Amino acid sequence: MGPFVPVVKGDHPVSLTGRGPRVGLLGGSFNPAHAGHLHISRLAFKRLRLAEVWWLVAPQNPLKPADDMATLTERLANARTAAISAAWRGRVWVTDIERELGTCYTADTLKALKRRFPDRRFVWIMGADNLIEIPRWHGWKAIFDAVPVAV
Repeated sequence: MGPFVPVVKGDHPVSLTGRGPRVGLLGGSFNPAHAGHLHISRLAFKRLRLAEVWWLVAPQNPLKPADDMATLTERLANARTAAISAAWRGRVWVTDIERELGTCYTADTLKALKRRFPDRRFVWIMGADNLIEIPRWHGWKAIFDAVPVAV
């Protein structure tokens, strides 16, 4: 099944044929996953008519110190527990695909995901708190060129 770990039993998250579904991407440290992650995922499902949301748990956020960071394994487990508790469980996929892709910047991750999953229509989801910080993100303008962004 690759880097995706469903929060409930099931097959691959989405069909690989035809015009693919709209998939929301919510990236972050998830240190820990919290009500804000659930809230913006819930809003994104409702307002953007998403088939799924993929939580991209970053191995290490380049803008955050590693000192206070739980291990990737711990953060993945916590995020999966939080996603299971959501009413739309089975439509949230928790993954550390950035580790597999070898990317640490969102712009590079989006480029790699679009190559790997050409049938998906990705939407980047972010909280307003991150929008304030976006000029500090490496290649941030490329994010807006690559996919629609929902704040």
